[in-house]
Amino acid sequence: MPNDHNDQASELRLESQLCFAIYSAAHAFTAAYKPMLDSIGVTYPQYLVLLVLWETDGSSVSQIGAKLNLDSGTLTPIMKRLEARGFLSRRRDEHDERIVRAVLTRKGISTRKEAIDIRRSIVCSLGLSEPEIQKTKRLVEALEDKLRRSTLAS
Repeated sequence: MPNDHNDQASELRLESQLCFAIYSAAHAFTAAYKPMLDSIGVTYPQYLVLLVLWETDGSSVSQIGAKLNLDSGTLTPIMKRLEARGFLSRRRDEHDERIVRAVLTRKGISTRKEAIDIRRSIVCSLGLSEPEIQKTKRLVEALEDKLRRSTLAS
């Protein structure tokens, strides 16, 4: 019986938790990005919105939310601040007024170059090759997918 208790106790040790390792890594990424993003005047969540728009300018708010796994209650204030700072404008779709689209301004477009330099700096600090980064990313995405599927199945 004591072995069973020890096995259970080791399962609950903080250093045994994959979820905590990923949580901590997410915080470390945010902290690493912060000073560089401060220099261009955006927060990490705002940067994520800009990443989506640099990929697909004119995306609807719902498309951006779906890509970032953010609901409109979280996303709207982020986008309002980006708009107030001159990075994007929000416009009603000309064919369907229910749809709000985000369009990059000149400032939003020109900030892309600085973002490339920021990513390169982060990649350099990791000491990983691009293939290693993409492999790690795929592993984390697979974990997320399994968790979302198991949550949806419940």
